[in-house]
Amino acid sequence: MKKIILINLLLILAIIPVFTFSQDILSGGKVTGNVQIDGQFYSEDSKLGISDSSLNYKKFGMNGFANFIYTNGDFSAGMRAEGFLNPMLGFDPRYEGYGVPYWFAKYKTGSLEMTAGHFYEQFGSGLVLRSWEEWTLGYDNNIYGFNVHFSPIKGVMLKGLVGTQRYFWEPYENSNRGIVRGFDGDFYLNDMFESLAESKTKIDLGGSFVSRYEKVPNLTFSRDSAYIQINELGDTSEWIQRTTYQYDLPYNVGSWAARANIASGGFNFYLEYAQKGNDPNATNNYIYKKGSAVYSTLSYSTKGLGLFLATKWIDNMSYKSKLTESGNPPMLDINYLPAITKEQPYSMATVYPYATKQNGEFGVQAQVAYNIPKNSAVGGKYGTNLTFNYSLAKSIQKDPISADIPVDSSGTEGYKTNFFSIGDLTYYQDFNVMAEKKFNSKVKAKLAYFNQTYNKNVIEDDIFDEEEMVHANIGVLDLTYKFDAKNSLRMELQGLFTKEDKGDWAALMLEYNVSPSWFFSVQDEFNYGNPVSTDQIHYYNFSLGYNEGSNRISLRYGRQREGLLCVGGVCRYVPASTGLTITLTSSF
Repeated sequence: MKKIILINLLLILAIIPVFTFSQDILSGGKVTGNVQIDGQFYSEDSKLGISDSSLNYKKFGMNGFANFIYTNGDFSAGMRAEGFLNPMLGFDPRYEGYGVPYWFAKYKTGSLEMTAGHFYEQFGSGLVLRSWEEWTLGYDNNIYGFNVHFSPIKGVMLKGLVGTQRYFWEPYENSNRGIVRGFDGDFYLNDMFESLAESKTKIDLGGSFVSRYEKVPNLTFSRDSAYIQINELGDTSEWIQRTTYQYDLPYNVGSWAARANIASGGFNFYLEYAQKGNDPNATNNYIYKKGSAVYSTLSYSTKGLGLFLATKWIDNMSYKSKLTESGNPPMLDINYLPAITKEQPYSMATVYPYATKQNGEFGVQAQVAYNIPKNSAVGGKYGTNLTFNYSLAKSIQKDPISADIPVDSSGTEGYKTNFFSIGDLTYYQDFNVMAEKKFNSKVKAKLAYFNQTYNKNVIEDDIFDEEEMVHANIGVLDLTYKFDAKNSLRMELQGLFTKEDKGDWAALMLEYNVSPSWFFSVQDEFNYGNPVSTDQIHYYNFSLGYNEGSNRISLRYGRQREGLLCVGGVCRYVPASTGLTITLTSSF
């Protein structure tokens, strides 16, 4: 690994002088960046079942990064150093180490922009390609290679890329992951055609093609067949014969997508459809069915009113640059399947989060935001904001390809389905309403209610043939009292009520802010309704933080409850822990 780090650094040092001497880029350049260090000191906790041995005697975990970006006119270059010593609990242990997993050099000349090194890119909504990084999830699938943006005429943007994705610290030649190649085009019709330049309706069209090439491994699978024999006396006997088969895996797997965005007045409509070639992999149990997906949004906004509707339908769209890869969070994903469930700001509403199911899912989300006018009978002096949101995720209809082959059988087409079919199994459902009101110059409040249905078998264990539902009702009262221009106190009072799983919860948080520098908070989440009396635990936390300009340091001591941490439909399992957490961030 150190050899790879050294090579990366030498490449950066080799690239920069070329531009320096040819363009004099060091004159008048600017360096920016940011740093974050997260550290945790772990304590034993008998109530949570945490001992030195369960921690593998690792009493401290540290995740940290530092970004440095140099910019001068049309040239920029940068790098990110990372260290995981040891990775904090819940992060993949394969991150352990330090190095430079990300560096780039970018230059723009006229309508052409070229990037060499590591980069992030997205085509459309990401149905066929999205590379991105989320530090809190321990997720990074940046692409290492070449990326080109080119605008040959006004209103046209073309993109092309080739490279390999990050896989912890493993170099490409050691991991047998594939090469990603992609091409994308955006066409802004109002800019392309003079006759549409003054039109109030804006139309954008786009299309993408992505291909993965992988030196596929030799894999086999076995299937049992039942046989019945009848002898001359009419007696029957039955036996099972197991046959071993060799997979015929494709070296190249292609995908394409087409999209349109139309905006007029307060309306905006987006539609994207994608298809993927047959791609047997660990996520779909090595079936040969082609994949498809559709994603659409419709929104309307005017003064005091906002409407939003989103739908998606996913059929066998797991798409990775290594077909044997699986895990949580998922690594080496080429594409991104957006979650259309609302990300909640309150802790009790995140006890049961949702993660997108790549092998088959129908989803819908609807939201209405309404501002009751100021000085009205209901709105009062300052008005009242109301938000209603509904999200639903269900299975798609899967029928067997024949009577003797179960759905999702390895080495087969897997199943049959009709476009936009909806199955009977509910994965997740969430209805919530929030009211926000300012009563006077000192007091404002938020009141929220959530009704959630959570299928534990599907979301946590990927078991799709039966349901284990959790029905939760959640209430939140969020009050802020402002003493003066600098001092304020915020209180969160939350309750989660369910007859299933771990039972009822109550949570209280008090946060005192001294703007712009200090904050202090105390919080307790109490699982008082757990059917196991020894698991009726207080998850307490004490926090403080200090801000100075772009620098921030925070300390937290307490317990972390076990569960899933989800961002944008991608989740990471977080184990229970107790200890001190320190976070330091700075930007320059």
